[in-house]
Amino acid sequence: YRFADAKNACIFVGVRLSRGLEERKEILNLLHDGGYSVVDLSDDEMAKLHVRYMVGGRPSQPLQERLFSFEFPESPGALLKFLHTLGTHWNISLFHYRSHGTDYGRVLAAFELGDHEPDFETRLHELGYDCHDESNNPAFRFFLAG
Repeated sequence: YRFADAKNACIFVGVRLSRGLEERKEILNLLHDGGYSVVDLSDDEMAKLHVRYMVGGRPSQPLQERLFSFEFPESPGALLKFLHTLGTHWNISLFHYRSHGTDYGRVLAAFELGDHEPDFETRLHELGYDCHDESNNPAFRFFLAG
């Protein structure tokens, strides 16, 4: 949790379940019945891999940014290639790296972009890393977006 609004709070809660989906539904129903607005992020990989470590990291000023998740190859020069391809042209406003000792690392990165930036899409393609636009992800909107 981080204070961001005098009237509403966004709270990120992780719960270990012993009875699986049935128990998850019970908890969600109890929260709804208690008058709480709930968004279930159980199946949201971005929230589980990145956002839970970054809650409260909102920018100090509003930004026009887009958020992407990347799979970086775990090889020398992978970050440098990323920075040369994208970072020298657009401001990287958020960056989070997670490695699990596999052949690739997971990266969450936001860029300050205007509404229509065809050069950015071209550069993403040139980079060649698997990536997904996460700009509309609820976890991003609730906990990280400006």
